[in-house]
Amino acid sequence: MSVADLPRPMGYVFGGGGSLGAVQVGMLQALGEHDIAPDLVTGTSVGSVNGAVVALDPESAANRLSHVWARVTRERVLPGGLLAQVRTLQHTKTHLFPSTGLAAVITDVLGADITFADLTVPFAAIATDIATARPQVLREGHVLPALLASAAIPGVFPPVRINGRDLMDGGVVNKTPVSHAVALGADRVWVLPTGYSCDLPASPKTAVNMALHAMTLAVNHRLAERFEQAVDLRVIRPLCPVATSGADFSHAATPIERSHAATREWLAGRPPSTGQAGLLAPHRH
Repeated sequence: MSVADLPRPMGYVFGGGGSLGAVQVGMLQALGEHDIAPDLVTGTSVGSVNGAVVALDPESAANRLSHVWARVTRERVLPGGLLAQVRTLQHTKTHLFPSTGLAAVITDVLGADITFADLTVPFAAIATDIATARPQVLREGHVLPALLASAAIPGVFPPVRINGRDLMDGGVVNKTPVSHAVALGADRVWVLPTGYSCDLPASPKTAVNMALHAMTLAVNHRLAERFEQAVDLRVIRPLCPVATSGADFSHAATPIERSHAATREWLAGRPPSTGQAGLLAPHRH
């Protein structure tokens, strides 16, 4: 089927997964090589950050994100040592790290003042309302606080207050927001999950690494939630084996390259090479 024959509108759905969000960059590179571009985007957690960059400029997003991920470090996203974490927890009672580092990364690629109205295609960031435990779809106002809310991993980053609601990571209740892409009007949905650390050499040794590992497991345990409306759904299977944790930002180039190769092979109709991720065959619900 040619690109011109694909059902429209076409939606991209980005799942969460900490530093494994780099995997989605390789997927984007391969989709771009086939001129497959979204008409709308939804994202959860780190997927909302990648998704916002895509929504701003779908054509240049993969290139921009590859440069962003190459510069991201753990120290930048999770600043401060153990003593700083203890002081932050004693002061706030709710989290170990400020969100200033993550905000700086987002600002570098998107700017601090960009709004949803400035984006090229419709975009929704998914967060969780702490009080009601329900997903919150963020589509208005400034993008930065919406992304910080969507990526506010419980216990790691502070919750974000928007419109009188305290919000945290969207992956807590909405792992891959397919239904929201359908609600925005998508007739075909491409799901870009991050996967999880499926081949760690040892169990995580710190509270932060364990929390992030648990979140990536929860986010990716089920790739797509049930939804009522029929839609042409394409789910790109994430990489496995993955021997790095969702808190390790030092190896972004490797998952990008592996994911790019695996996605290219599937789109070309070939089985994945040894050591690469397989991909789920296209199917209709």
